[in-house]
Amino acid sequence: MKIYDWHTGPYPARVRIALAEKNLQSRVQFVSVDLWKGEHKKADFLVKNYSGTLPVLELDDGTYIAECTAITEYLDSLDGNVILTGKTSREKGIIHMMSKRAELELLDAVSVYFHHATPGLGPDVEIYQNAEWGFRQRDKALRGMHYFDSVLSNQPFVAGDTFSMADITVIGGLIFAGLVDLPVPAECEALKAWYARMQERPSVKNRITMSEQARASV
Repeated sequence: MKIYDWHTGPYPARVRIALAEKNLQSRVQFVSVDLWKGEHKKADFLVKNYSGTLPVLELDDGTYIAECTAITEYLDSLDGNVILTGKTSREKGIIHMMSKRAELELLDAVSVYFHHATPGLGPDVEIYQNAEWGFRQRDKALRGMHYFDSVLSNQPFVAGDTFSMADITVIGGLIFAGLVDLPVPAECEALKAWYARMQERPSVKNRITMSEQARASV
């Protein structure tokens, strides 16, 4: 399998964390697609993913799977030992709900802020920007942080009692927030404490060096 991504990207981080949680690093080859040069918007990459986003998983039969949730679903079911996306119907429903909320209320909001209210990836990539919309999404992301703080005040993980895809999505959002200097509000003590714990997980801590490790084992 191949993973097309960029080593510091917050969305690619979601799949890298999932790979590590599943101990699948040795089964993938990482292919760098330079976000800062806009390689993800070039014609040869758009053949792989019409949306022009990272990451993308290429299977050995040439099938391309885009979208972090879809890739995580595939990886989690490979060995028959589902640990990230839910075993029961109830678990699946809650994990998917909370992961989608994390995308809408935090991760994607930070992304819009980055692309519209900051220099983003530069003028060659950011063809259109709407700063007002970007700042509105920044404020939405901050509200999202308060929401997840309330969730984590009452349970150890985003979707309940175990680490899941939902936690990975919130981690991606906070990675992105760190990249754009959007700190977690001081009063969000539960979210900050949870994130400190998550940063100690090997899958999170080692995500950037993963491509070098995988390359050495292929």
